[in-house]
Amino acid sequence: AEPAGGAERTLPQRSPSRPRPPTADPGPARPMDRSSLLQLIQEQQLDPENTGFIGAETFTGLVHSHELPLDPAKLDMLVALAQSNERGQVCYQELVDLISSKRSSSFKRAIAHGQRALPRAGLLEEPGLGVYKRFVRYVAYEILPREVDRHWYFSRHRSCPPPVFMASVTLAQIIVFLCYGARLNKWVLQTYHPEYMRSPLVYHPGHRARAWRFLTYMFMHVGLEQLGFNALLQLMIGVPLEMVHGLLRIGLLYLAGVLAGSLTVSITDMRAPVVGGSGGVYALCSAHLANVVMNWAGMRCPYKLLRMVLALVCMSSEVGRAVWLRFSPPLPTSGPQPSFMAHLAGAVVGVSMGLTILRSYEERLRDQCGWWVVLLAYGTFLLFAVFWNIFAYDLLGAQVPPPP
Repeated sequence: AEPAGGAERTLPQRSPSRPRPPTADPGPARPMDRSSLLQLIQEQQLDPENTGFIGAETFTGLVHSHELPLDPAKLDMLVALAQSNERGQVCYQELVDLISSKRSSSFKRAIAHGQRALPRAGLLEEPGLGVYKRFVRYVAYEILPREVDRHWYFSRHRSCPPPVFMASVTLAQIIVFLCYGARLNKWVLQTYHPEYMRSPLVYHPGHRARAWRFLTYMFMHVGLEQLGFNALLQLMIGVPLEMVHGLLRIGLLYLAGVLAGSLTVSITDMRAPVVGGSGGVYALCSAHLANVVMNWAGMRCPYKLLRMVLALVCMSSEVGRAVWLRFSPPLPTSGPQPSFMAHLAGAVVGVSMGLTILRSYEERLRDQCGWWVVLLAYGTFLLFAVFWNIFAYDLLGAQVPPPP
């Protein structure tokens, strides 16, 4: 029926405000795990209009009403993520990733570009932490430049799997050194012993066809001083880096530095052998130092300027010592001493490939344009070095010392 007076009646317009969750009684409070919560989100239809977004307050109330044991740091990240949205909402898929302990690059960018920092205080003010958690907190402040990344790492870190790569490499180097030291009865300047260069692990230009030597030379060392320097840096810098960035990334960076070191020596110093893991060590150190410099304001590691100066002094003195042994050996020898070019090659790998890896924390490398550029450059270098070792020695008539 038409309204009296012939006046037309219009229906009220629907408000464009964000959708409200259903008011159905969720039942008695009960604890649940992550998979149960994800199922509950779907059953409750928190996004009935399929907008792809859920109100942060709605989700937080659901968590508290069902006594979900969710890490408070993740709730803080959820709030920070919602603050970066104009309507105080969070993307449904990002919410699922957060609960499932996954993290996409879009989640990281959303927090990074938000208008406010995390509401919690810094990790340094966390009270009542055990010894191991204190060490994890130290690693977070030592390696990561932003507080949101530190919170994320601190909340999701697990002790299993442990950082086994750097520890295993260091242990293997110590065992090999002890075996050769006991066999040769020589612990300083082992390369001066006539039997040392006969090891199947040492890279020698006369044995270029034995490709494994381009990597296995990292287990041999000039003497106790070089082994001590490399082992100390691998444990002090390599282990924290592996705890944060994982075995695959740090292992790839270390081995890339080692391989680049021997190949660079085969191109630039064609008569010299190579021993020691300095190529991999300098890749780790230069990557870490470059990351600290580029994120100087955000790094909260104590005495960072003093520590950087000491690291640069130690690394420079090690390179200077290697140059001295190469061109002015203290004892007469039958052939050239190991080259120092592996140190410089490792540093170049660390600044290029290593810095790309460290800056892509919790982001897939294959999604980073810079990663493909660096990988293409490294692959081009490897291809050039392979052809150089196959053809250049004969074409240039290089006077390679006879292999031992």
